[in-house]
Amino acid sequence: MKKSTNVIIRYILFTALIVSGISCSSSRRSISIEEGWDLLGEQKVNFVRDRDGVKVFNNTTYTAIRFKVENREVRINELNVVYQNGDKLNPVIDDVIAADQYSRIIGLTPEGKNIRSVDFRYRTTGNVLKGRANVLIFGKRYVQPYY
Repeated sequence: MKKSTNVIIRYILFTALIVSGISCSSSRRSISIEEGWDLLGEQKVNFVRDRDGVKVFNNTTYTAIRFKVENREVRINELNVVYQNGDKLNPVIDDVIAADQYSRIIGLTPEGKNIRSVDFRYRTTGNVLKGRANVLIFGKRYVQPYY
C-alpha cells in the first residue's frame, strides 16, 4: 500500500510540474519588421463582416500603410485612414490577402502624414473550425530627403 501511495504522489508532483511549466511559458511572440516600417496595431478577425479601428498612439509621419495577415485568408472590403488633422483617406479596396502574406502597399502622401487611426471592414474567409485570422497594420516611416 505504501509503495502505491508513493507512486501516486510522484505522479501528481510530476503532473503539477509539467502543468506549471506550460502555464509559465511566455505567450509573447516576435515578428520581424522590415526596416523603415512600424507596427501600428493588430486585430483579430471574425468570420462575419467585422468593422474595427486601430488607434495610432505616436506622432511619426508615414507615407504608406499595408497589412499582414496571419493564420487565415482575409477579405478587406473597406479602408479609412484618419489623419491627426481630421482629414480622411478612403482608398478603394476589395482585396483578399492570403494567410501569412502582405497586402499591397497603400500610399498616403509623398511628404507623409501623421495617422490618428486606421478603420477597416473585413472578414476571415473559409472554415470556422480552423480559427480566426490576425491582421497586423504597418506604416512606412517618412524619411526626409537629403539635398
